[in-house]
Amino acid sequence: MASQLKEIVTTEAKRPAVIADCVDLIDREVKSKRGLSGVAVKGAYGVVKAVKPGIIREAVDRLLDPFVDRLDPYYQSWRGEERGALETYLATRKREVADALLGVTDERARKADNRTLKKAYEKLRPKAMDHVGDAVPGIAQIIQRHTTQ
Repeated sequence: MASQLKEIVTTEAKRPAVIADCVDLIDREVKSKRGLSGVAVKGAYGVVKAVKPGIIREAVDRLLDPFVDRLDPYYQSWRGEERGALETYLATRKREVADALLGVTDERARKADNRTLKKAYEKLRPKAMDHVGDAVPGIAQIIQRHTTQ
């Protein structure tokens, strides 16, 4: 059995299903947002999807490998402890996990040449921590689903 998370969930056989599950999770998370910030998130998400259909899937595919690299230490630690569901394990570390995942997008933003894009990212980054943290249980469910098949 593969020991690294990447060796399990990014195989040619599993990658498309993992990507589809991640896109579904993003759609559900956006749909669940409430209040004024929820309206803003839903609006921006709708515009992005309308301007370039398939962009969410493309972005997930492009970011899957570095995200999995960031998740692997948590997955390995959970496997070593074997205490309950991965969802519970990651939920108790959701801010840490969210920060690790956002580290991937932080690196990309730092390397971006577009100053407007960098500025927009910096403005949205603090709220992104909350949004990604909210998604951690769903991320854990996807990992567990695809590592136990």
